Formats: sequence, structure tokens, C-alpha cells
Amino acid sequence: MPRSASSSLLLAGLLATSGAAHFAAPRQFDAIVPRALPGTPRGWTYASGAVELALAAGIAVPRTRRTAALAAAAFFVGVFPANVKMAVDWRNRPAPQKAAALGRLPLQVPLVLWARSVAKNKGEGPS
Repeated sequence: MPRSASSSLLLAGLLATSGAAHFAAPRQFDAIVPRALPGTPRGWTYASGAVELALAAGIAVPRTRRTAALAAAAFFVGVFPANVKMAVDWRNRPAPQKAAALGRLPLQVPLVLWARSVAKNKGEGPS
């Protein structure tokens, strides 16, 4: 399997795992939904989980990979406010938890770059 195809499948797997976690353990995601958003946190949790599952499926299929990977890059930017909220909310937690929350912030950059890289290599891999 070409490297770009395995990178695509790894990104799809990450998104699928995260998307499934939104349904399996929604409470942890509800807690980081910014209060400024309309509706309920659970609604946003399920919606973002469904989006992650759809993005994973789109990235897994070469024909839709480019569009889905670009959408994933935008999604990673879009969920950044939730990571900021988590970092703010966890500022008084024990050091390991605070470090984990703060560590999520710069993690968005390589995720966005990874998704963009997958989009550039859309034609690689099995169909």
C-alpha cells in the first residue's frame, strides 16, 4: 500500500474512532461544547460525531478523499474552540489533566496539515 494511502486510512481511522466515541461516551464531549452555541451540548456532541464518521468514510474512498480531507481540515479548525474551552475549564485540575488539555491546543495544527496532505494525494491507493 502506498504511503499516502496508508496515511489516508490512518486519518480515516482516527476520525472514525473519535466519531464513535462521541456516541459511546458523549458526556465527556458535552462538557467541552462552547456555551455560546445554540441548542444542547448533546446535540452538538452527536452532530460532531456524525460529521467525524462521515469524514472518515469520505477519506477512506479515493473518489471522495480530496473533498473529505479538505472538509476534515476545516472541521479540525472548527472544533478548536472546544479545545480552548477544555483548556480554560481544566486550568485548576491536577497537572497531568491540565497538561493534556493544553496539549490538545497545538495538536490541531498537525491535524489540519495532515488532512491537507491527504487531500493533495487524493488519487493514491486502492479504489
